[in-house]
Amino acid sequence: QVQLVEAGGGLVQPGDSLRLSCTASGRTLNSFAVGWFRQSPGKEREFVAAINRSGGKKEYSGSVRGRFTISRDNARNAVFLHMSNLKPEDRAVYYCAGRIRTGSEAYAWSSDYDYWGQGTQVTVSS
Repeated sequence: QVQLVEAGGGLVQPGDSLRLSCTASGRTLNSFAVGWFRQSPGKEREFVAAINRSGGKKEYSGSVRGRFTISRDNARNAVFLHMSNLKPEDRAVYYCAGRIRTGSEAYAWSSDYDYWGQGTQVTVSS
């Protein structure tokens, strides 16, 4: 059974950086295109960033482009979300999602994904 696990969340101050990781069990993560989504209280889950299987294609939401970087290390079976210059509005539960279906793109819709992690909380507050 495939499980995705996020790690790295926490409480940081505005302007700080944080790195989230997503790892998989049951199947190697290089089998998946991976996306990061987030959900704040009272809001819909929203797309943050995505990376395709090879790592050669990446997509970002407008609200994080230039501040967040998605990367993958297939040798370590992990995908990372490097978040810099964090803002209070980045506060959310961040979810890792994996797509096992065929396709070579980086996908921005939650319906494109087959597996989801439990989420990790990121709080940005002074």
